Amino acid sequence: MSLEKSENLWTIECQLESRNVGEGRWVTQQWEWKSVDLKPTKANPLTLPLELYKDERTDYRFNLSSIQPKLFLALENLDTLEPVKLTASQSVAASYLDGDYLVLSIEMPLPIQAWMEAFIGRHGELLEQKRKKRKGAGRASGK
Repeated sequence: MSLEKSENLWTIECQLESRNVGEGRWVTQQWEWKSVDLKPTKANPLTLPLELYKDERTDYRFNLSSIQPKLFLALENLDTLEPVKLTASQSVAASYLDGDYLVLSIEMPLPIQAWMEAFIGRHGELLEQKRKKRKGAGRASGK
């Protein structure tokens, strides 16, 4: 895996921490995303590419327009912590939540926000187009 940064890909190291929660024999492990390293020096299992896609620009704009933009990390197999996806799209993160993955979030660092703004600026805003209905669709009168 390359640790370089390009206009649509940035390799980031995610730093997670676990802690035990509960009491007595009902103790479980809970994971928390503590920080990100924007310039990792070596690859490890939690060094992942954040890749931006043109068809997700609306999601990125929605995230960047929020009070606290977030990054999302989808994980499976909580014993060995296997990262599946690092994304800035809330809808992509939601699809992993629907698939029973653990999804953690962290406040998006300002350099990533600026990088995403530049990506959107280069490729333009993605306007969602409504599909045209066929003529007469939805009319009960039949005229």
